[in-house]
Amino acid sequence: MASATTISFAQYLETSYSPDCDFVDGEVRERNVGTFEHSRTQILLAALFLAYENRLGLIALTEQRIRVSPTRIRIPDLAVVPFGPTPDVLDDPPVLVVEILSPDDSYPAMKLRCAEYGALGVQDIWILDPQSRTGQMLKMDEWVVADRLEAMGSVISVDLEELFGRVEASRIRAV
Repeated sequence: MASATTISFAQYLETSYSPDCDFVDGEVRERNVGTFEHSRTQILLAALFLAYENRLGLIALTEQRIRVSPTRIRIPDLAVVPFGPTPDVLDDPPVLVVEILSPDDSYPAMKLRCAEYGALGVQDIWILDPQSRTGQMLKMDEWVVADRLEAMGSVISVDLEELFGRVEASRIRAV
């Protein structure tokens, strides 16, 4: 078993990682690197959220560092925040956080990670799995499997059949 190296929060912030890494209680933790399906799902969702920006006063961000506690920084695949000053590391809860599973990820493990977003005060959290073409959203502290993911009190929604159909169509064009 490999031992983890502990660094300070300041050291983490001063260091560049490629791809960027989470910071959990003094440890730098690699995130699972996505596949074509992960990447394509992420960019299609980012484009959808981008279309909502001016109408809703929101900013779509990919792989944005979020301080979920004094000793932890997580980097979700997508976050949506209100217009306004946006620091390099978010301290305020985003309006929506989206995590997209990579083949090495699982719903149970991702839900534990997402609990940290919930503890920060994020009201809408989605998990998408491009492999199984499924999605779940957190509603009233309960995970709900749905064909259409929606953000509470917003017009933001995603039809998963349409989204994953576009991912598949992209794969066919890429071959």
